[in-house]
Amino acid sequence: ALVSNPAEGDGADLTAAVPPQHGAEPALPATGADRPPGSPLPFCVPRATAPQAVPRRARLDHPSLYFNRELSWLDFNWRVLAQALDERTPLLERVRFLCITYGNLDEFFRKRVGGLKRQAAAGVTTLTPDGRTPQEQLQLARQAALPMHQQLDEAWEKTLKPLLHEQVGIRLCAYESLDDEDRAHLDAHFRQNIFPILTPLAVDPGHPFPHISNLSLSLAVLLRHPIRGTEHFARIKVPTARGRWVALPGKPRHYVPVEDLIQHNLHELFRGMDVLSAHAFRITRNAEVGREDEEVDDLLEMISDELRERRFAPVVRLEVAAAMPQHARELLMRELALGPDDVYETHGLVDLSGCNELTRVKAPEFFYEPWEPVVPRRLRPVLEGDESFFDAIKRQDLLVHHPYESFRASVQRFVEEAALDDNVLAIKQTLYRTSEESPIIEALIRAAEAGKQVAVLVEVKARFDEQNNMEWGARLEKAGVHVTYGLVGLKTHSKVTLVVREEADGLRAYCHIGTGNYNPSTARFYTDLGLFTCKNDVGNDLVDLFHYLTGYAPEQRYRRLLVAPRAMRRHFVDLIRHQVARHQRDGTGRIVAKMNALDDVQMIEELYRASQAGVPIDLIVRGHCRLRPGVAHFSENIRVRSIVGRFLEHSRIYCFGPPEEARLFIGSADWQRRNLDDRVETIAEVDDAVARERLLRTLDLALADERQSWTLQSDGAYVPSVPSSPAKAPGFQEVLMERARGRTAEPSWDL
Repeated sequence: ALVSNPAEGDGADLTAAVPPQHGAEPALPATGADRPPGSPLPFCVPRATAPQAVPRRARLDHPSLYFNRELSWLDFNWRVLAQALDERTPLLERVRFLCITYGNLDEFFRKRVGGLKRQAAAGVTTLTPDGRTPQEQLQLARQAALPMHQQLDEAWEKTLKPLLHEQVGIRLCAYESLDDEDRAHLDAHFRQNIFPILTPLAVDPGHPFPHISNLSLSLAVLLRHPIRGTEHFARIKVPTARGRWVALPGKPRHYVPVEDLIQHNLHELFRGMDVLSAHAFRITRNAEVGREDEEVDDLLEMISDELRERRFAPVVRLEVAAAMPQHARELLMRELALGPDDVYETHGLVDLSGCNELTRVKAPEFFYEPWEPVVPRRLRPVLEGDESFFDAIKRQDLLVHHPYESFRASVQRFVEEAALDDNVLAIKQTLYRTSEESPIIEALIRAAEAGKQVAVLVEVKARFDEQNNMEWGARLEKAGVHVTYGLVGLKTHSKVTLVVREEADGLRAYCHIGTGNYNPSTARFYTDLGLFTCKNDVGNDLVDLFHYLTGYAPEQRYRRLLVAPRAMRRHFVDLIRHQVARHQRDGTGRIVAKMNALDDVQMIEELYRASQAGVPIDLIVRGHCRLRPGVAHFSENIRVRSIVGRFLEHSRIYCFGPPEEARLFIGSADWQRRNLDDRVETIAEVDDAVARERLLRTLDLALADERQSWTLQSDGAYVPSVPSSPAKAPGFQEVLMERARGRTAEPSWDL
């Protein structure tokens, strides 16, 4: 288990230097002066721990054959951060990637570190597949996260902030650097717009330490009474709801951080006291509150209780300005029940999430070229009113690929047309996450109001979307929709829609099975696939699936779909073993799989066995990966790469066998234990000739990428691809965008 090399595509083909030994500082990217134009940037990450040697006769569950999940998760975040440091990425996109990395790190502490702390506090000693206890993993997480925190700090202060000034004219000013006129303007702004909403909270025997909300920015203020000489502590929550930056009048794109303005006006808040110091800090609370739902009577009540508990959950991280006096930080550590390893110093701006506001400036030359998804060729007559969506699907299955193809013109249109069609009798859908103003929800409400039978499975356990989903569920119920709030003990992660339509020859089921959420917003920057079909066997399977989701049918059997937790794992194991038998028979076994994460030990063991039998295996895993490739006698026939680019790679594609005879699947599940055992997931086989050809070509393009991909080495290092020629420079996503535009599309592609 180690922290390896970072990067994210679209200019993130960074050449990995030899990683320094543990304890060395991470190397910043080169300035560009000492390398040829267009060549990759060197970038390296300090190792958290050295890889273990694999014994020659090790069992397939030996710890040395597995990377640590938490550190592999951080590996992915390094690849995102590298995108922010790559000079070939447009500048304001680099700022966005910095903020994404920072937000990802917040989530890592809330979910992963928070969960480990709970386990360690409970005395859990169960070992992970890589052979570590929760306490050992906490130590490794600190060693790995600290350099990332430092790199984020330096990347902003030393690279991106100066570039914003030089290239975009965005100048972030310190209050002390301003002239008297600018200070007077800002002070007046403070008195009129900030002073009235501030609430200084003293901490003393009569004022207990206040509650501090998760991820909120605060000031720790030290004061002295001028007569008594006593020192006091106060906390001020920095109001950021209306923005982090205060604009200077008459000076376009000149800003001062709101906390800096408050710091220099504290005498207005603490009249009669001497202000000794004021420094920013920020806390992160645990999102793992540890409630079990196997025995609950009311799932909604449990989730509501969990949300309330999350507000007061233990603090797992404290970010402080490096200049904060030691006794101030010790007071915070004591009151928040934290140790020194939970404190992360920042030498620049505390809370980089506010930097994302700066990307709202109108400067198109510093962003990616805008992308507008195209309308799939077969759906153009539908949009022009020449035929119905149902006619298009009845003629042939349809595969769509977002965001290259329009979600609005395909998935959204499908649901909206079903809501208005007089022949549609029922609409059923799973809803895991959706947008704030969801046209999908609006269409379902219209359908219910029109008298159609509408049933929606709303998953209220979708992390950080619980409140949203409960509100959507209540609104749907009010409109007459039959709403089910998930299953006890399981999350429903399937992405499926079923439309039952009355036609001349009887009832027909029209189906959509996807890899992503029914969310028009994320469909513009998540890459996802969706299959439309009206084949009877798929339709019958979806009918049975919804009976299981809304009623009582745990022993449901499916003809064409792979459904977890019922039988998906068994089917995937059989598919892998079939390739082993095929390879032993005639040498034509082949496995290619694209997913978001890979951590299931049983699936990894099956892949190791297939590799030992000589089956060539290519895995495209965007995020964390426990499998250790390239180990002699175990995984020498397995290659793992990660593609992280302008769009978030979210699609899952599974291919078993040589191209001409391959079995191809898409759906909602990764090869993670939680997907296979703890969630309701749906995978569909794709057998339409055009759709199959398209999936095979997509996998080929992903494997051929020389710009946005990173290859995982046996020692855990991710090595970035370097284009072998200018013709190879466009990345996987750029090629798909070009094909969607039709510039290089082939006739066999349904675009």
